[in-house]
Formats: sequence, C-alpha cells, structure tokens
Amino acid sequence: MIMLVVSFFSWWYGRGWRSVAASFEPRFQAVSYNFSVGTLIKTLFAPWRRIITYPGRSLEARARALADNVFSRAVGFVVRIFVLIAAVIALTVVGILTMLEVLIWPLLPIAIPVCFIAGLTL
Repeated sequence: MIMLVVSFFSWWYGRGWRSVAASFEPRFQAVSYNFSVGTLIKTLFAPWRRIITYPGRSLEARARALADNVFSRAVGFVVRIFVLIAAVIALTVVGILTMLEVLIWPLLPIAIPVCFIAGLTL
C-alpha cells in the first residue's frame, strides 16, 4: 500500500506534471487546425465562396463584374477576419486554461482530503 502511494506521488509530481505541461502544443495545434488558421491567412483576400462574376464585352458589364468581385472579396475578408479573431480568442483561452491546469496540478492531491474534511464539517 505504501509503495502504491509513493508510486502515485512520484508519477503525479514527475511524469504526470510534465505530461500536462507538454499537452499545450497538441491542444494549440488542434485548435489552430480546427479553425484552419493557415488557410484563412492564405486566402484572406480571396472571393467569398469563390463567387466570381466574369466580365462581359461592354463597359457596363465589366464595371458590374468589377463591383461584384470587389464586394465578394470584401465579404470574404470580413468573414475570415471574424473567424481569425475567434481563433485568436480560442487559442488564448486554451493557453490560459492549460497554464491554470499546470499551476493547479500539484495542488489536486491535497484537495481530496481537504474536500473530505470540509464535507464532514458541513
């Protein structure tokens, strides 16, 4: 029994704590991948949903196509900027929560007896 407790604490304050600290990079990459940050940055000025108007032969048709294409690119830019802002917020939250987890990790074994005693006294 004593060996089990010693083994637990050596893992908890050794490999377990290092594992929690090392989990930041995979979490960061997963959020970045889910938001497609690289693709959003590469296509920041691309037309929205590839909606492109091809110009006709007349000057009026060319002007209308230019206006449509500029509008499509502006919509694409605005939507991508908002998604990038959401990605930055999500990455910040992941970073803060991972740091909190790393800081709270060593205190969790102490929380078990504290909560048990608090439960008995209430």
